[in-house]
Amino acid sequence: MSTENEGTEVPPAPSAPPVPVDAPAAPAPAPQGAGPDPAGQEPRPAEHHGAPAASAASSMGTAPGAAGPAHGGDWPPPPPAMPAYGSGGGGGWGASYQQPAPKPGGRRGGLVAGIIVAALVAGAVGGGVGYWAAERGDGSSTGSTTVSASNPADLKRDKGTVAGIAAKALPSTVTIEAEGNSGEGGTGTGFVYDKQGHILTNNHVVAEAADGGKLSATFSNGKKYDAEVIGKAQGYDVAVIKLKNAPDGLKPLTLGNSDQVAVGDSTIAIGAPFGLSNTVTTGIVSAKDRPVASSDGSGTSKASYMSALQTDASINPGNSGGPLLDGNGNVIGINSAIQSASSGGGMGGSGQSGSIGLGFAIPINQAKMVAQQLIKTGQPVYPVIGASVSLEEGTGGAKITEQGAGGSAAVTANGPADKAGLKPGDVITKLDDQPIDSGPTLIGQIWTHKPGDSVKLTYTRDGKEHTVDVTLGERKGDS
Repeated sequence: MSTENEGTEVPPAPSAPPVPVDAPAAPAPAPQGAGPDPAGQEPRPAEHHGAPAASAASSMGTAPGAAGPAHGGDWPPPPPAMPAYGSGGGGGWGASYQQPAPKPGGRRGGLVAGIIVAALVAGAVGGGVGYWAAERGDGSSTGSTTVSASNPADLKRDKGTVAGIAAKALPSTVTIEAEGNSGEGGTGTGFVYDKQGHILTNNHVVAEAADGGKLSATFSNGKKYDAEVIGKAQGYDVAVIKLKNAPDGLKPLTLGNSDQVAVGDSTIAIGAPFGLSNTVTTGIVSAKDRPVASSDGSGTSKASYMSALQTDASINPGNSGGPLLDGNGNVIGINSAIQSASSGGGMGGSGQSGSIGLGFAIPINQAKMVAQQLIKTGQPVYPVIGASVSLEEGTGGAKITEQGAGGSAAVTANGPADKAGLKPGDVITKLDDQPIDSGPTLIGQIWTHKPGDSVKLTYTRDGKEHTVDVTLGERKGDS
């Protein structure tokens, strides 16, 4: 399991050689009254750069409205000369083609350029084919009637539709750019938490900029504001930043109740996957209370724990910190982690990771509780039982270790676990009615509570099951 590593650059748009078109033979003069010849195969638009695109566009013949060939004539023109790709140059289309190396600094330019070139080629193809069809007509028509769609700006969307929800939520969602003192950083997402300019996001989105780095938030209308970190909780993977010179009229997103979410409910995720700001994806709640231990894949950061909402809405690097909405547009979670099929094992591995339909969000009820604490004091507060548990799998539950971190006692003297009679070697198998299968699961469940809450722990010792009530203690700050 891994959180999204926001430091990966956007890969250049894939480039592909154009597809050759077998030009139909020039039609012989048809007898009087004969019907038109069958139309030739339409060329497929290709995404590529520079000269090949210009050549393809120019091969589409005279633009509509200009003087063109008469019926039959020399139309269509011969296909464009086949360009040479890679070192081979000869052979079949793409036989020796090599994808061009990305240019330094071209994080998004290649993608945009590829799309624009493809659009130009597609436009030329459409114009050429349309002109050919008009010229080859039988001349019986004296004009044409077209029906235009109404202006998209005039179209209304019901509030309950995805488009209606997105239109309301996008202006309150921001793309966050974080840069550390070393110049390293990346892109994530956040959303407006209150009218004072607080933005809720993930800790791993802003961690690089927390100590003297640069932080900014850009709204969907393109307006960009400098920001500062108000507080961050590494264990919860939650952070609050605040806009400097926050504008008037900020509209906080409505927070829902994640405890009332049901499996199968609709979800809408908003974020900036791979730097593509203001991206909206949809899905459902796939599962609840999913134990997730996540990290940024750097090998130096500590893990975060959550009892997560699982969704199949497409979530990718850059979606981190963005809102997960329900079918009414209320925030039910903060997109935080994905399970990746990458051979690298995580978003920081050698492989390029992406969505496989297993995304995880921090329930908004927990995130709200953490955000309030961060705004109030600037530091997180964690509920604890005062015992060190193993993080290994296959222990049949959360096993209390023989020793704590750094050789300290596994059970804190006079702490909650000690007062409840728990000892090293005990295996906790249930918290209230929630089964516990590992240490991370126990931590994630405990952190859904507050210090001072009473929970019922079920544990085994020497093969016998016991149940005890434990009043949770507290730990302030990230250690």
